[in-house]
Amino acid sequence: MNESFKQQGAFSWCELMTSDVEAAKAFYTKLFNWNTEDMPMPGMIYTVIKAGGSEIGGIMAIPKEAQGMPPAWGVYVTVDNVDETAKNAGQLGAKLLVPPTDIPDVGRFCVIQDPQGAAINAIAYKKM
Repeated sequence: MNESFKQQGAFSWCELMTSDVEAAKAFYTKLFNWNTEDMPMPGMIYTVIKAGGSEIGGIMAIPKEAQGMPPAWGVYVTVDNVDETAKNAGQLGAKLLVPPTDIPDVGRFCVIQDPQGAAINAIAYKKM
């Protein structure tokens, strides 16, 4: 991952949650000439999207806890401390859709819904 993506406030990852991963992979690889690589994870397969050899995002099936939501792209913003960011978001009137949660070997994230209703993900990457 590009080091500039790991600094506080940077947009760092884009992720598609979809009802049909294989169809999405076929569509986006043809549309944008992306390459993909499937990565087995506990309970799922996560597809990493690559452009020019660089990892830029991912595709995954809509998880059970989000069933009923339409397929959607989400973005991640890097933060230094996810727990602090989640707390601050609440104090600013946001709702936590997903509380701070660990992603093994990646870091810690949360999903925030701003006071106007838009959702965004915050992530603190694991120090390597």
